[in-house]
Amino acid sequence: MILEPFLPISPDPVREARALEEVRGWLSARCGMSYPEHKDALLQQRLSRVMRSFALDSIDTLARAMFTEARTDVQLAVMHAASTNHTYFFREPEVLQGFVDTVLPEIAQQRPMRIWSAAASTGDEAYTIAILIAERLGMEALERVQILGTDISAPVVERAELGVFPARQFTQTSPALLQRYFTPTGIDQYQVRDPLRAACTFRRMNLKARSYPFTKPFHAVFCRNILYYFDRADQLATLEAIHDATEPGGWLITSVTESIRDLGSRWQPVATGIYRKVLS
Repeated sequence: MILEPFLPISPDPVREARALEEVRGWLSARCGMSYPEHKDALLQQRLSRVMRSFALDSIDTLARAMFTEARTDVQLAVMHAASTNHTYFFREPEVLQGFVDTVLPEIAQQRPMRIWSAAASTGDEAYTIAILIAERLGMEALERVQILGTDISAPVVERAELGVFPARQFTQTSPALLQRYFTPTGIDQYQVRDPLRAACTFRRMNLKARSYPFTKPFHAVFCRNILYYFDRADQLATLEAIHDATEPGGWLITSVTESIRDLGSRWQPVATGIYRKVLS
């Protein structure tokens, strides 16, 4: 008898499409992340990472693990994969310069300066803020700075706390700053020096879980490169919640690619990517 060669069964396209919709809806409801249909290829690419990690052969199988079996390990992995974006130090220098020139002089006398990096990823933004403050006000200023970095993904929060970064995340960092604020720790890796690490704290947080659990308001909030994951309603709700968590006269710093002017929030535009809470 001649045995036919084994051929893997292709996933049913109808079930795959239905499963993708289930995951899409879960990401929107649970995390506020919006993946419209024109981003299907991106979402499928990110889900494929999770499928490989857990040896799942289809999106339908992935959805069953998430919802029928209620596997929190798979759910967290999907959340992490869907929220991952490319990050590096000194991203969007135009906005950072606006922070240094416009915002920092206004908040420099606060003790402590309370700053929130609301989508911190692996900590590049929070540590960049600390470097900017040290460069403008001196290293001693870091002793009166409290920078909180939050992200929905537990793995990236752990990486931020570790403070070790590959060389590829320093493509926009001058060699002088790299030498001044980082210590080589191995092949093409660098660790943040202790004064910066002492100024930065990292926690896991879902921006959609409102109202935010802060006992003291912030003087400045960075919310960059995250709003485009949200639908319009969640964008506005997030901006309003951040507004409530900010001091009167406090500041919001966004991305140059994310204008919030047409969303109807209470933030008043000041410059590209910079907004202010009206003094009351």
